Amino acid sequence: MSQVPAIKVVVVEDDEDVRVGCCQALELAGFGVRAYASVEQVSPALGAGEACVVLSDVKLPGMQGTEWQRSLHATDPELPVILMTGHGDISMAVQAMRAGAYDFVEKPCSSERLVAVVRRAADKRALTLQVQQLRHQLENWHGIEAALIGRSPQMTRVRRTVMALASTPADVVIYGETGTGKELVARCLHDHSPRRRAHFVPLNCGGLPEALADSELFGHEVGAFTGASKMRMGKFEYAQGGTLFLDEIESMPMSVQIKLLRALQERTVERVGSNKSVAIDCRVVAASKADLKLLSDQQKFRADLYYRLGVAFIELPPLRERREDIPLLFAHFALLAASRYQQSAPELTSGQLAELMAHDWPGNVRELRNVADRFVLGLTIDHFNLGVQPGDMPHTLPEQVEHFERGMVIESLRRHHGDVGVAARALGLPKQTLYDKLRRFRLSAEEFKTH
Repeated sequence: MSQVPAIKVVVVEDDEDVRVGCCQALELAGFGVRAYASVEQVSPALGAGEACVVLSDVKLPGMQGTEWQRSLHATDPELPVILMTGHGDISMAVQAMRAGAYDFVEKPCSSERLVAVVRRAADKRALTLQVQQLRHQLENWHGIEAALIGRSPQMTRVRRTVMALASTPADVVIYGETGTGKELVARCLHDHSPRRRAHFVPLNCGGLPEALADSELFGHEVGAFTGASKMRMGKFEYAQGGTLFLDEIESMPMSVQIKLLRALQERTVERVGSNKSVAIDCRVVAASKADLKLLSDQQKFRADLYYRLGVAFIELPPLRERREDIPLLFAHFALLAASRYQQSAPELTSGQLAELMAHDWPGNVRELRNVADRFVLGLTIDHFNLGVQPGDMPHTLPEQVEHFERGMVIESLRRHHGDVGVAARALGLPKQTLYDKLRRFRLSAEEFKTH
C-alpha cells in the first residue's frame, strides 16, 4: 500500500492579518499550508481525494464559504471543511455543520484551539484516505494475495511458501494458533495445485470419536457393524485426486494414528469390513495448534507419524505479531460483512483503529472478523470494548489510560511508517518523550517501517 501523503491545510481568508496568523500557527504545529484570499483562487487547485483539510471563512468575496463547502462535498463528501466565523455568524456555521461541515472556530481564535481542531480534522482525513487505499488495494488484489491478505513480512513469507509447495505432491503440516487461518492456507495449497479440480476434503480430528474414526477415514462395507446398511466411502477415497485436510491432528487417537501412518506409507486403505485394498491418490495437509515434535518427544503423538508427515511446514503468525495487517484485514472483513448483511460499511474513527491496533487478539483473525461483523451491524458504539472478559481488560483508570495511549502510539507509528519524528509531531509530543514511551511499551519503531 502506498503511503498516505502528509495532510496539508488549505486556508481561505480574505483578511490578510487573520490569514497570516492562521498560517503561522499551523506551520509552527508542523502542517503544510496553502493560503488564498478567495474561493476563486483555490478552486482549480483542489481536487477530489486530495490529502488536505479546508479552513475557510464563512463570508468571503465572491463565493461564500458555506456555498463552497456544499460544492466541495458534492465532489468529495469525506473532505473535512472547518469554517471560521465572527460572533454574528455562528448560526450560519451551525447550519453548515448540519449540512456536513466538520467544525467551526469563532474569530478571534487562539492558536491552541485552531491547531487542535485542524489536527483532529487532519487525522480524520488521513484515516479516510487510508481506508480508501485499503479498499482499492483489496479490489485490485488477485489470486493468493486476495485469499491470504496481509502486507507484513510474515504473510509475504507464508504466501511465498504456499506457492512453492502448491505444485509439489509433498504432504504439509500447518502450525498456528486457533483462528490464524490454517484451513484457509490448506485451501490455498489445494486451489493453486494441479489437484484443484478434485475435492478438498476437510476433517476435524478433534471432533472425531475414536469409535467412528476408521469409518470416517477409510469407509465401511455393508454389514461391517450394526447400522452399516450401505457401503460408505471414507474421506481418503472421497479426496481421490485432491486434498485431504486433517485439522487438529494432534487430537487424533493413538490407535487411529497407526492406521493413518500405514495409509500414508502404502497409499492404500481398507474399508471397515473389507480385506480389499483401495489405492488412494490424495495429498494430505495436516494442521496443528501444538508442536507435534514436542508432543512426539512426550509420547503424546506418534514419532513415526510425525516424521512421515513432517516433509514441509508452514507456520502462521498470530495476529498480534503482524499488527500492520490489522487495518487491511478489518477493511476486508467489513466489506464482506456489508455485502452479506446488505449494509453500508461505516468508517472507523482514529480511536477505534487505535483500539484495534492495541488489542492482543487471542482469537486471531477469526476474532477480528467477528468484530468487523458487529461493527457493520451497528453493534459497536464509539469503542469496541474488545475482549471484555474478567481479567482481560484493564480495570483501573491508569491501566485504561496506558492501554489507550499504547494504541495511539502504535497507530501513529504505523501511519507514519516508523518515522519517530513525524509520529511525535502528530501526537503532539517531543521526540524524546515518544522514545521514552516506546521503551515503556516495549515497542520498536523498526517494526513499523515500510519494507
